[in-house]
Amino acid sequence: MILYVNGDSHSAGAEAVNSFAFANDDPQYKHLGRLPHPDNLFVSYGNILAQNLSAELHCDAESASSNDRIIRTTRQYLQNYKPDFIVIGWSTWEREEWLHENQYWQINAGGIGHDWPEIFQNKYKTWINDIDLKQKKKQAQEKIYELHTELADIPHLFFNSYSPLDNDNEINWKNNYLSPYDINHTFFNWLNNQGFKTVNPKSYHFGPDAHQIWSKHLTKIIKESIMVK
Repeated sequence: MILYVNGDSHSAGAEAVNSFAFANDDPQYKHLGRLPHPDNLFVSYGNILAQNLSAELHCDAESASSNDRIIRTTRQYLQNYKPDFIVIGWSTWEREEWLHENQYWQINAGGIGHDWPEIFQNKYKTWINDIDLKQKKKQAQEKIYELHTELADIPHLFFNSYSPLDNDNEINWKNNYLSPYDINHTFFNWLNNQGFKTVNPKSYHFGPDAHQIWSKHLTKIIKESIMVK
């Protein structure tokens, strides 16, 4: 059985046991690039969930990921594999990916990256000033629903990592999206409400104990609501 997981830093287990988000932040793992640091991925909810489901984990999660990247890489993965189950934790809604010279760059509201192509500098300033978060959420819901329909024959569960979708135009996702319009059921807020603290006051990331509880939460939902025994 194969469990496929995609998402942003929360699904990558960023900072869970060390301060690294990307593998290449650690000199020992430079060759792995922007993949999750192996030590953090090992304690991530995805890896624990795979164990709970007796599955092999295939993980495409990447820290600082946009939802555009999550959708693109999921579709690319499905060209070569058909997993038995898919779990995706959606990122914050303002993020985008920009293509430049055959390379995708992940863009978010955190500021201009030091290694970005020069062409992005002015484009970013305009982009950050013009962000319409409500419109971004609407567009995201449309894209996510399109992927959801493509996955009709693959059991899957979506959740929001940090913020919910707007409930202006609610969609019936059946059992495939964990309370998409409720802020209390996002990964970050659900764990915060359970009393878990981030790994440090300046971080949005949780440690292994929180990932363990989240995986238990997802396991129960999957076994009771999605996977027919």
